[in-house]
Amino acid sequence: MKRTPVELTDRLERALSLLSPCRVCPRACGADRLRDEQGECRIGRLARVSSFDLHFGEEPPISGVRGSGTVFFSGCSLRCAFCQNFPVSQLAEGRETTPRELADMMLRLQEAGAHNLNLVTPTHVVPQILEALALAAPAGFRLPIVYNSSGYDSPEALRILDGIVDIYMPDAKYGDDASAFRFSGVPHYVETNQAALLEMHRQTGAFRTDAEGIARSGVLIRHLVLPGGAAGSRNVLEFIRDRLPGAALALMSQYHPSYRAHEFPGMDRRITREEYEEVLETALEFGLVLGHVQGME
Repeated sequence: MKRTPVELTDRLERALSLLSPCRVCPRACGADRLRDEQGECRIGRLARVSSFDLHFGEEPPISGVRGSGTVFFSGCSLRCAFCQNFPVSQLAEGRETTPRELADMMLRLQEAGAHNLNLVTPTHVVPQILEALALAAPAGFRLPIVYNSSGYDSPEALRILDGIVDIYMPDAKYGDDASAFRFSGVPHYVETNQAALLEMHRQTGAFRTDAEGIARSGVLIRHLVLPGGAAGSRNVLEFIRDRLPGAALALMSQYHPSYRAHEFPGMDRRITREEYEEVLETALEFGLVLGHVQGME
């Protein structure tokens, strides 16, 4: 991995330039975040962290037996009406964190025995993450890095991470732009998401695990089945099949009506077993690599 001080300094300079006017995420809202103006993500110059700890609830190749060293960032570039974590993502609850504090979190998670560093909702704080890595790497930080995002990522920002991130774990939320705009408030989600997935795959390739089944590199794509087929799941799976060879799929069944979901007819219920199994059957029909099948409760 390209984590030498010289390499990280070069990447950091490129990343910081994206903060003013801000174009770190695909919204490209133009906020002057270097002057602490909040962008569409509700975050200014410093990253906000809601929590960090060993996490055992991720997909088995990520959590393993020792846990994933997870840092939950506050704020988000999406406006998902059904977000289960809306106090953090939409209300930006959390504490502003300096690069040194964030670097210390990374090192503490490594000391705790984490299999990896799991950066949750990192899209809008790529520069701040690199600032922390530039401090943590000389101090001995060496964990594999998991980039755990909504999939609404900028290829320009992702290219800065080439050789730094080991495992990409993005969402592919929608195969339909109308649903993406209605439920998550962003235009052109499908095109943007596909471009991001292609860049992630170019960097890290097929999903790979070690002899113990722990993820070492590659792309693991999460797809959440929504009520009434609102996610356009077949389109998502077709793209993975056709353009992302060897990428693994985590098929998620955990949707429940949170936050503002009740405002949208049809979204105020859990999915049915039949809805989930229909998408799973399509994944099997397409021959996709199944990184995790969540199943129904």
